[in-house]
Amino acid sequence: MTVTLPGLPEEDERHLEWGNDVLRIVIAHGPGTAPRLVALWHAAEREPDLPALRRSALPVLETAVLGEGRSGTSGKRHVDGAAAQRLRLTGHRERRDGDRACLELDLAEDGAGLRARVTYEVYDGVPVVRSSATVTAVRPAVLDHATTGVLSGLGHGARWEEELLLWAAANPWSGEFRWHRATLAERGLIDVGMVRHGQVGSKNRVSLTSTGAWSTSEHLAQGIVEDTRTGRMLAWQVETNGAWHAELGDRYDDVYLLATGPTTLEHQWAGAVGPGARVRTVPVSLAVVPGQPDGHETTLGAVAAALTAHRRRTRRPHPDHGRLPVVYNDFLNGLMSDPTTERVLPLVEAAADLGAEYYVMDAGWYDDELGGWWDSVGAWEPSVTRFPGGGLGAVLDRIRDLGMKPGLWLEPEVVGVRSPVARSLPAGAFFQRRGHRVTEWGRHQLDLRHPAARAHLDAVVDRLVGGFGLAYLKLDYNVDIGPGTDAGRGEPPGNGLLGHDRALLDWVGAVMDRHPGLVVEGCAAGGSRTDAATGAVFPVQSLTDQQDFRLTPPIAAAAPLAIPPEQAGVWASLDGTMTLEETAFSLVTALLSRVHLAGRIDTLRPGQQAAVREALAVHRAVRHAAARSVPVWPLGLPRWRDPWVALGARDGGDLYLAVWRRADDGGRGTRGGDSVRLRLPGMVAAGGVQVLYPTWGGESVAVVGGGTAVEAKLPAPLSARLLRVQVADRPGPSS
Repeated sequence: MTVTLPGLPEEDERHLEWGNDVLRIVIAHGPGTAPRLVALWHAAEREPDLPALRRSALPVLETAVLGEGRSGTSGKRHVDGAAAQRLRLTGHRERRDGDRACLELDLAEDGAGLRARVTYEVYDGVPVVRSSATVTAVRPAVLDHATTGVLSGLGHGARWEEELLLWAAANPWSGEFRWHRATLAERGLIDVGMVRHGQVGSKNRVSLTSTGAWSTSEHLAQGIVEDTRTGRMLAWQVETNGAWHAELGDRYDDVYLLATGPTTLEHQWAGAVGPGARVRTVPVSLAVVPGQPDGHETTLGAVAAALTAHRRRTRRPHPDHGRLPVVYNDFLNGLMSDPTTERVLPLVEAAADLGAEYYVMDAGWYDDELGGWWDSVGAWEPSVTRFPGGGLGAVLDRIRDLGMKPGLWLEPEVVGVRSPVARSLPAGAFFQRRGHRVTEWGRHQLDLRHPAARAHLDAVVDRLVGGFGLAYLKLDYNVDIGPGTDAGRGEPPGNGLLGHDRALLDWVGAVMDRHPGLVVEGCAAGGSRTDAATGAVFPVQSLTDQQDFRLTPPIAAAAPLAIPPEQAGVWASLDGTMTLEETAFSLVTALLSRVHLAGRIDTLRPGQQAAVREALAVHRAVRHAAARSVPVWPLGLPRWRDPWVALGARDGGDLYLAVWRRADDGGRGTRGGDSVRLRLPGMVAAGGVQVLYPTWGGESVAVVGGGTAVEAKLPAPLSARLLRVQVADRPGPSS
């Protein structure tokens, strides 16, 4: 719908309004102005004051051309690109495919002659808009940055340095999903007063940047801006499996958000455009949720529900999304990359006896040196010394004989410096910079844009999957290779990395096309690639390498804000030294996602074995609900040392609650008493609370507060329970 901007002549500027039933955007355009995203709002909110937002509105495609830079300001920020301000809307069209609607904008400019197509897409009922662009030019030019992930007006009318909060998640190895909420002032962005002297603003920014091939090794590629005046939350995610950047800055007494893929400044990237050359920007998605009446936990749940729905609609379909089979993986606290027939078979027997559906042999199955494989990998041929007699095939046959499906671990992107593959493949098949092959921790990096690299990996996977009848591949990635590759021809390294990352996802999709039903798990030093682009392709993602079962709950409980539960592989590590309560504690951690059993399950005592079987029976009963669920945080997002952690999964009228009482044990937890009150954000209990697991007793649970909370008392430190409560939406203030 096109409407005239109030108070302006029709020929000067118009507004294009578009969206779905729950989300609307307005784009201002005209012969004298670049098309700008003036407003983004939820249908439940009051429509924005569009004229008031005009001054700070930014172009729908924010870009700068090398040799021109920015106009009107300077600094490190990625807004006010001179080329972006010259773009004009030359046409637009709307398309619809089922519940998906698209808006395409055609843009053009004089000067370098940039041409662009900006695409927005939404799904019915989901308050998330996804955008990207393809950019070219009439004459050759080089872009310093380019993104459609830009929105201003976030601080309009606010004392924004105190009234806007930024939620961001540190994502350290083995301590992933550490969300933190702080004001912009606490993050370092303040109103310096220069707008009143005719300046744009402070020239500063609050920024998050990820460099290298691990997209989430320091921060998740997402965040939330909360307006404390209304409780409104705007969430963003950068949909890439490589380098990205995001920033918040002040501009004309307002605040903008920009999220993008690689840039010149941060990532040694440069976008060559011109005849025959184009740039595809990294997609960015924005979700908007109005403040809920009973607090930010409820609003956060609504944000998570929106992002979860968006991720489920934009991912590659796979039958495994609904099955959530139980996997036993022999790495964590088990064989630790040292498998042999003698060591593996007892674990195979134990896994089958407990009810596992897949057995995945992790690293080491290719190692004939018995411990020297790190810098020799690449050929991926089964060891002949580790599996005497019938070889690896006999072990995999035993897995099938016991009713499980076999899987293997693989690290496809790397080739060890001692591997014969490092010498047999051409130089162009590897990452290079300044005439040197890139090496990190004894490994070279394959460039999957090169046909020889891809052909090598295709041959490896087809040989393993076809020859051994594999049903599962765990693809790991344990080195961060730096800024990228110049491909031996002077290409900017950031371009090489982005090209390889896109080729990797294309290759994984092609593998699953050739082998229908094959389950492919994505892993990168635990959760170092927990991004939306990876999640859109891999049916399963590993969350962490954390080996201490006592430290895993805050990781598992916070993960659903980044990944749907049916794609999250959560370790349930077990061994015979654990008490029954500790056994249940570890198992509860995985029951609302995908159970990845681990540890020395061959040492479990009969009572522990019964506890595991009971847990897996409960998981099989609830896993289909978990695959449909949206997350709930009765205690808010967990901090690392919280004494109590809770995660809910709501499936319609059923709310499943996992609650953990942690230990006052060497800093692993702080004393929090033996009971906790779990709020039901936005919900009211419609009945009592049921203990699903474990059922041996010792706990006390009850609905309290007129149905607005559950009181849980657990028997001891390091105990946990899975509960179910029937719920309904809490009536609003006007009900």
